[in-house]
Amino acid sequence: MSMPLSVVNWIEKSKILDDLLNQENTLTIHPMNQGYEAEVIKIDSDNESFVLKVWNKSSKPDIHFQFHLLNALYERRLSVSKPVGWGIDQNSDKVLLTTFDGVPIHKVNNKKMIEFASILSSIHQTNIEEIGDIQLPKYDFVGYFFPELNKHTDIHKAVTSLVQLIQIKQEHIIHGDFHLNNILEENNRYTVIDWTNGQLGDPRYDFAWSLTLKRIYISERLAQVFRSAYLVKNNIPNKELEVFEALACLRWVLLSRSGGVPIGQNTTKRIKSLIGENPFLQGVDVIQ
Repeated sequence: MSMPLSVVNWIEKSKILDDLLNQENTLTIHPMNQGYEAEVIKIDSDNESFVLKVWNKSSKPDIHFQFHLLNALYERRLSVSKPVGWGIDQNSDKVLLTTFDGVPIHKVNNKKMIEFASILSSIHQTNIEEIGDIQLPKYDFVGYFFPELNKHTDIHKAVTSLVQLIQIKQEHIIHGDFHLNNILEENNRYTVIDWTNGQLGDPRYDFAWSLTLKRIYISERLAQVFRSAYLVKNNIPNKELEVFEALACLRWVLLSRSGGVPIGQNTTKRIKSLIGENPFLQGVDVIQ
């Protein structure tokens, strides 16, 4: 694999990137686990490591926005990577270079769950007036989080009924996909990555989606630790949270139909249990 930095037309970059370009012959690169949206490469210098993300698949997010959002959040000491540069490579694919901040978390405990809740709370409580002139996008809630919903009449009916019960409040920064694979750990420090879905949204949904994923993929006990720690700092009436949890379950089912979520040995059993327990999903049969 050839060194990818010099073939990029860097639209915006920091002095750190200039230094890397000057020592490119001494850098080493290592492919990393690939995501659904992009190719990921680790780049090592003598003193520091970086991550280059190349959006060479179907997803074409706004990298200019991500770069500036990360910079604003990093300057306010939130748990995000430091952006180093963004540009377009020789294949016309957009790329983003950031600091390397560890590896995905595989083992969790009560302490980590409490810390994750605190990080998510800090994101949601960030004053959007303090992040400069960044124009946070605001999307239609159903259209964005429930892609191609009209092709699934059973889920469409349930989602339509639920959104009539609450008022979506798009007033805060949300991550959009806060789960373990998007949290890195290094020397007991945690960093939230993949801000593709960063937007002005409803923290209640952002939290409910994260909580639901923890209930499905980790354990009910640890998910409840996360839930309790978040709600200490963010008051969400139980009825509202149950509606958003119902929406999160339905979104997971929708994504599962197109292979957009991992499915393990007990995954289907757990999502069926969550649907059965939620008072707003009684009588809803969406598991195929």
